[in-house]
This record gives sequence, C-alpha cells and structure tokens, in this order.
Amino acid sequence: MRKRTTLGKSSIEVNPVGLGTNAVGGHNIYPNLDEEAGKDVVRTALEQGMNFLDTAYIYGPERSEELTGQVVREHGRREDAVIATKGAHQFKGQDVVFNNSPDFLRKSVDQSLQRLGTDYIDLYYIHFPDKETPKDEAVGALKELKDEGKIRSIGVSNFTLDQLKEANKDGYVDVIQSEYNLFKREAEQLLLPYTSENDITFVPYFPLASGLLTGKYDENTSFDPDDIRAKSPLFQGETYRSNLEKVDKLKSIALKKEAQVPHVVLAWYLEQASIDAIIPGAKNKEQVRDNLKCLEVELSADEVKEIDYIFG
Repeated sequence: MRKRTTLGKSSIEVNPVGLGTNAVGGHNIYPNLDEEAGKDVVRTALEQGMNFLDTAYIYGPERSEELTGQVVREHGRREDAVIATKGAHQFKGQDVVFNNSPDFLRKSVDQSLQRLGTDYIDLYYIHFPDKETPKDEAVGALKELKDEGKIRSIGVSNFTLDQLKEANKDGYVDVIQSEYNLFKREAEQLLLPYTSENDITFVPYFPLASGLLTGKYDENTSFDPDDIRAKSPLFQGETYRSNLEKVDKLKSIALKKEAQVPHVVLAWYLEQASIDAIIPGAKNKEQVRDNLKCLEVELSADEVKEIDYIFG
C-alpha cells in the first residue's frame, strides 16, 4: 500500500488515489444524476481515507462544488479533505468563453470559496487557457491569492508545454492536469519530461479512457447515440477492435496479481515519473472502494515495461 504523496512543490499530502467528482452534481455532463448518491460517493471517499477531491465550477455548473462542500462540512474535519477546484469558464449569454484574466480568476476563487463553504481551497487550477492573458500574469494572480491564504497551491489544466513554461516562469506552478492514458500518451513526449525536471505533479484525467481500459467492453458492446463513447475515435471500427485486443492482454497480468484490469492500469500510472496522484471518477460507493484496490497492486519493473510495450 503506497503512502501519501506530496503535490509538486507544495506541502500538501494526498492519498495517491483521489476522486474525480464530475459525476457529483455534474448535471451538464451526465443526465439523471442522483445528488444524494453523489454525496454518498464523496462521503465514502473521505471515510476510506481518499482525501483528494477534484471538482470544478463547470461541473453542474456550480453544483459539484456545492455538494462536495456540503459533505466536507458534514464530515466535520476540514483538514481531512484536500479540495481541488478549477475556473476559467465564463458565460456570455448562451456562449461560454475562457477567461484567465487576474480579475476574473480572483472573482472565480471567491465564488468557489462560497459554493464550497470553506475559507481556503487546497489546489486551484486554471481550467483552460484563454488566448489573451499572459500565463505568468494569470498564475501571478493565483500566487497573490496563495499569499492571502485563500488557496494553498497553484495548478493549470489543459495547457500546452509552451503555455506551462510561461505559466511556470517564476516557479509557482505545483500541478498540471491534462488528458493522459494508455491510449493517449502524447504527454510523455513533452509535458512529462518538463514536469519531472521542475517538480510539478502531473494529474491525468480520463485515466480509464471512458471505461475502455476497464476490460468490461467487447465488440458487441453498443452505446446510446448521446453517449460520448458513441462518437469517440477510440471506440470506432478497427481502432476499437485493436484497442480491445490490447486491453485483453492486460488480463493475464491482472490474473497474476489477483486484481482487475483497471487496478493494473491505475497502478501503472503511479509508476510513471511525476504522476503522483490519479483522480478516477466514481458514480457509486462501490466504485470508490474499487478504485482504491489499485494501491494493493505492485508491478515489477518487467511488468511496467510489458504494459508500456503493449500500448506503445
């Protein structure tokens, strides 16, 4: 069982397996969500020592922050939770734009604090880059908020390598969150070498590739037309069949470990340089407990290389 890990250059310690909460009040992402079930997911995470809770303004919008905050307050020990949230989305009528301006980020942090019902946020991310704001100026605003005690650490999300370098010009960035999984490994070429060299934690999102890396799908699996998987390139034609074959090769490794395929996949990520924590989502209490089982999987150096080769 792995011990707690530190996020980047901060002093914040987290369970390496956190909880992505876009299915907790994320009504704009998943239809027909049960809010009480979502709160149970967060309750179970905290009860199991899964202290790293990842939310965002746009999940809901707003509702995920509100529900997550309710459970943390109900829990009664704010220090038991490491709350990460994100901002950048700005509604202009029916349109949504990204805004990284210092004034907007300051307002966004204050509004997130209100929704979460707390007086500090452990990790605040710029959720998406805009096209106008110099990234060091945006991060500089977050540094001021950190100095004021409103946030404890600084993150960016969905930034390119050049944007990350600009954002980290003064060395203030602790964490970057970006898409990465065994099917989408572009980050290995650019982002991960930089984060490793600069003591920045890399938190991957979509670590299980919308369920494709769980081993529960086969060629006969069909998806509702409204399901994001129905249009994802990973789930189309020959690519899908090839991907299923790769996942199938993980089953022998999982069998040896007396584990399931997703546990092996999540354990593999935690073996990669600068990936200190992962945030798989969960829609029910059982999935929360199941995600934690990856901490019981110990991969040998040869097994890490074998998985790398399968998906290389």
